[in-house]
Amino acid sequence: MRETFLFLIIIVAGTGGELCVTRAMKDIGEVHDFRPAALLQFIRRAFLVGWVWIGIAMMTVAFFALLAALSFENVSFVVPVTALSYGAGAVGAMFFLRERISLQRWVGVLIVCAGVTIVLLTKH
Repeated sequence: MRETFLFLIIIVAGTGGELCVTRAMKDIGEVHDFRPAALLQFIRRAFLVGWVWIGIAMMTVAFFALLAALSFENVSFVVPVTALSYGAGAVGAMFFLRERISLQRWVGVLIVCAGVTIVLLTKH
């Protein structure tokens, strides 16, 4: 039960954080000027967007849940299981960011999820 809860936090909070930061970056726009002063200005603008802070907070929660999971599970089990975030990311991108996802990407996500299922079935 504890493992399931931590994996759920890692996947949902980590993916949610990535989606929030992506949303913020789409609002801010692309980096076109890579001079140090321009980069600092871009970073300052990024930190003024609320989605960045929500994303950072969510990814922080996911990071500490990952540390907790690694404290009692093998990394060879934890890392593959967290790959379920690829599926969550595709679904989140489709609904939250309104991205169109090709059939080839969905097939790739399903292959990853099948691999995670194999890892789950071979636990311990």
